This record gives sequence, C-alpha cells and structure tokens, in this order.
Amino acid sequence: MRILIVDDHTLVRAGLSRLLQGFADIDVVAEASTAQLALDMTLLHRPDVVLMDLSLPGRSGLDALSDILRAMPRTRVVMMSMYDDPVHVREALDRGAAGFIVKDAAPLELELALRAAFAGQLFLSPQISSSMLAPMLGREKLQGVAALPPRQRQILREIGRGQSTKEIAADLGISIKTVETHRARMMESLGCRRANDLLLLAAKHLAELG
Repeated sequence: MRILIVDDHTLVRAGLSRLLQGFADIDVVAEASTAQLALDMTLLHRPDVVLMDLSLPGRSGLDALSDILRAMPRTRVVMMSMYDDPVHVREALDRGAAGFIVKDAAPLELELALRAAFAGQLFLSPQISSSMLAPMLGREKLQGVAALPPRQRQILREIGRGQSTKEIAADLGISIKTVETHRARMMESLGCRRANDLLLLAAKHLAELG
C-alpha cells in the first residue's frame, strides 16, 4: 500500500512516516505540507491512500480532498484532525473521504483506517462515531461552551483565568501553535470575532468550565 502523508508540521510528518514504515506492506512514497503540494504529489506518485490533516495553511485539507478526488477519483483519502467536530466529519465524508480519525488515535486505529480505506471501506474513529450517532439516538445536542471538546474547554478555562498563550502551552505541555489553533477553532465555533470576545466569554463561563 502506497501512502502520501499531508501535514504542515514537519515533525508530525516525520513521526507518522516512521510509524507507518513499521506496518507490514505499507510504504510512504511522499510527503506534502499544503493543499497544492498534496495534489502535486498525488499526481506524481499516485499513492493508494492519502493521509491528510484537516488544517493546512492557505487552502484547507477539505479543499485538497476535493482536488485530489477530482483529479484521481480512485485515490482513497483518510482525513485526520485534532477535533472530532461532526460538522467537519460530515463535510469530509460528503466530499468523498474514505475515513476520518483523530490525531490522538492509537497506532492500531491508524493502521485499521488505512487498511479499511485501501479495501474500499469507510473508517471513523470510535469517538467520532459516537459524537455523530448521539443526535440520532435522541441525546440532547450540546451547544456553545458545553459543546467544545475537552481540550478546548481546558484552554478556554485558562484563558478565562487570564493566562497567556505561552503560559497555557507550558501548563498543558503542548506547543504554542497548538494553543493558537485551538483558540482559533473556539472563536469560530463560538462566533467570536475578536480575541477579547473570547476572553469575555471565557470569564463569563469560568464556573461552568471548572
């Protein structure tokens, strides 16, 4: 199975490549960091499966997904993200993704996703499946701050306490860029146009955030 890895973080690509090379019959043939490079590398190397991050600089992974499938319909694309947002998952599936996994998935889950895609099957991370099935099972859909993933709620709580991005990154043991990415996602999800709007909202819901 020939794999193309698409992620804008060099260390993430290197880690994924090293992990995938340890799986039997899997060969990483190329890497890309942007939507355009993803399409270029797909046309050049003709991988069986493209493993692609949802968040890319410039045009998104969803845009790259559409480009790749338009140019090479038989290529299978598995999307990955830090988030399990059902809206993004649904859009990816509607655009033709063969799978969607979260970045904190276990190695076995990643291998299963790639092999399922290669076999023409659909694979979703279990936590994604649960979040998508919840409304169908009659569970109340969470809104606003309550609907945020655990990590984002944790970061929002620290924002409400007046912590800086650098301080939050240090306290949680994650990179500053990861905190900034979560912050941008929260602003989008909560309808905040400015950073100060997010700060005010975080302070207002501080008790709810624990």
